[in-house]
Amino acid sequence: MDPILIDVPLKIETDRLILRAPQQAGDGNVVHQAIKDSITELKQWLLIFQAIPTVEETEILLRNAHIDFLKREGFRYLIFHRDTKDFIGTASLHRINWKISKCEIGYWINSQFSGNGYMTEAVSELTNLGLQKLKFRRIEIRCESTNVKSRSIPAKLGFELEGTLRNDDLSADGSKLTDTCIYSIIK
Repeated sequence: MDPILIDVPLKIETDRLILRAPQQAGDGNVVHQAIKDSITELKQWLLIFQAIPTVEETEILLRNAHIDFLKREGFRYLIFHRDTKDFIGTASLHRINWKISKCEIGYWINSQFSGNGYMTEAVSELTNLGLQKLKFRRIEIRCESTNVKSRSIPAKLGFELEGTLRNDDLSADGSKLTDTCIYSIIK
C-alpha cells in the first residue's frame, strides 16, 4: 500500500498527555519558549539547538514537520499535559523506510518537565503506534552514549541495546567525537 493512504492519527491521548501533530498557526510561539527555557540542556545534545531559533524559524520548522506528516515522511508530535495544557516537548517517528518497514524515534523535553516520566509515556505511545498501527518491523532510538536521560527511556520500554558505535559522530557543538548507542525493538 502506498504510505500516503495510511491513516495516521493527528492526535493521540494517554492518561496524562495529548500528542498532536503541529498543524496550528502559532505553535511556533509555545515551542520557541520551551526551547529558550531549555537551551542549556538542549544544546548539549542537539545540533539544531546550538543557538535559539527565532519564533519565525521555529514556526517554519513546525510547518515543514506538518508537510512531512502529510507526505508520510515523518510524524512529529507536540506533547501537551492533558490537564494543564502545558507544552512538554516533542517526539517523532522519523527516518522512515517504508520498504524495510522501519523508523527511528527522536524526542526532546522542556527541561522544567524532565523527571516526571512524561517522555517515557509519549515514546511508549509512539512505539505502540509504530508497531501496531503502522506495522513497522523495527523501531530504533539512537542517542549519544553519555546522554543518560535519553538512554533511560528505551531501556525502560524494553528496547534492546544492539551496540555502541564508537567515534560515530561529533558532539552537538562539534568539539569532539562521540559514541552513539543504538536501541531497537522489533516485531
